[in-house]
Amino acid sequence: MARPTLHTDLCDIFGIEYPICLAGMGGIRFTPPELVAAVSEAGGLGVFGATGDEPEELRKRIRRVRELTDKPFGVDLLLPVVTGSLESDGVQVQPEAIRATLKREYPRHSEFVESLIGEFGLDEHRTERKLGGGGIALARKQVEVILEEKVPVFAAALGDPAWLVPDARDAGTKVMGLVGNVRNAARQVKAGVDVVVAQGTEAGGHTGRIATMPLVPQIVEAVKPLPVVAAGGIATGRGVAAALALGAQGVWLGTAFLTATESQIFDSQQRAVLDGRSEDFVISRSYTGKTARQHRNPIVQAWENAGLDPLPMPLQGMLMSDLSASAEKAGRHDLMFTPAGQASGLLDESRPAADIMASLVDEAVSVIDDLHSRISIS
Repeated sequence: MARPTLHTDLCDIFGIEYPICLAGMGGIRFTPPELVAAVSEAGGLGVFGATGDEPEELRKRIRRVRELTDKPFGVDLLLPVVTGSLESDGVQVQPEAIRATLKREYPRHSEFVESLIGEFGLDEHRTERKLGGGGIALARKQVEVILEEKVPVFAAALGDPAWLVPDARDAGTKVMGLVGNVRNAARQVKAGVDVVVAQGTEAGGHTGRIATMPLVPQIVEAVKPLPVVAAGGIATGRGVAAALALGAQGVWLGTAFLTATESQIFDSQQRAVLDGRSEDFVISRSYTGKTARQHRNPIVQAWENAGLDPLPMPLQGMLMSDLSASAEKAGRHDLMFTPAGQASGLLDESRPAADIMASLVDEAVSVIDDLHSRISIS
């Protein structure tokens, strides 16, 4: 039986069959090579998040995806937008130095996190990983790897990619820029990106304040003729059809693929997505310091009740690193950061990524066809 056709200009830009992109979420548990390759093999664009990767680790992940598929795929980075006293350009700080500085400069915050470790009965497990992200110097090295490996698509989930666009063009790499408002969309156009992703506040992870329905058509008008990809609250074929009706050329889906059998998030995290209601996924700065939609677990609730404003990014992530490490060591994955969107309320079963892709396409085609029979126009 022939596969259904669902084609837009985005498919031609990326060389894919269907205008459906896997959002480049989190680390390797959220977008492992197996999930990325499965989405690409099913006709979409698999993308993995690689912000914390050292250059050679990133290279290994790229090559592993290539072992699994010869189809186009992408890499997503959070480009540095801030630096502070604990992070200088290109310097990753030893965790002991960070702990000492945080305790000195933010004693109430440090004491609160230490109290949470005790409150939840965790044995303190101190991370030994260097913290601080490495600043723009690390980002430049990561981009070098991406272009050396000729990755077809690069996505900038945060920050201004203008400095890398010329080299990306030379390497044949398409550049996507994620935005949450018209102002940021104008910056991405000025930077020279090939595609703009308009992400509504319903989305999981770092997100803005404007909902997908009003955001997408505004961005479409603001950046035309550049293609726009819609993100936020989309997890079904009906949502895909709606995004296309808003003027988008495709969709960028994260939460829907957290439920895939190829996802490597912990079981309790996946159950939170499958069992949770839309209202269980709230915007909080508790884990990263930047507004992120995530499952409201006991840690998020504790920060809400504390009356203590989380530190800005990247300081909050450094502050929370030992608690996260302690929770993972103890198997308390329900206390870990679980970024996911309001589309969780639409999801109730774990399936292979290929099945998710097939359902998205089949339903989108069916909905678009059905409109002709339900609506009369002249």
